[in-house]
Amino acid sequence: MANLLVDTGFLVALYIRRDALHPQAIRFLRNNRAALLTVAPVITETCYFLDAKGKQEFLKWVSRGGMKVIEIPTSEYPGIAGYLDKYADQDLDFTDAALIWLADSQKERRILTVDKTDFSVFRLWGGLPFELVDWN
Repeated sequence: MANLLVDTGFLVALYIRRDALHPQAIRFLRNNRAALLTVAPVITETCYFLDAKGKQEFLKWVSRGGMKVIEIPTSEYPGIAGYLDKYADQDLDFTDAALIWLADSQKERRILTVDKTDFSVFRLWGGLPFELVDWN
């Protein structure tokens, strides 16, 4: 089964019912057959945007296998720092740099994100762009 990387914006839309993209996120998830994959910083960032009940529901969903979370070994931090330097003009944050690292390490380009402008700029192994999955 193919993997599909997941960024914060999709998860926020999924767990905030009043979000304008909530219906599209639910619809996409119901029809999706790919394994969802992300990094721990995305979990932290998503929780920042959710209320207490949303955080609980989200974390329970993840723990039930809704999405696989990859921890970043500290030995990979210098590589992530390299992405921060490379995209300094984009004001890249640690979470997005960690997603670039995940994409490179897993050789997976497909991503669910609302941040299409930035993820259109970032390049992966061999200069390949992310493949922005249309879900909204």
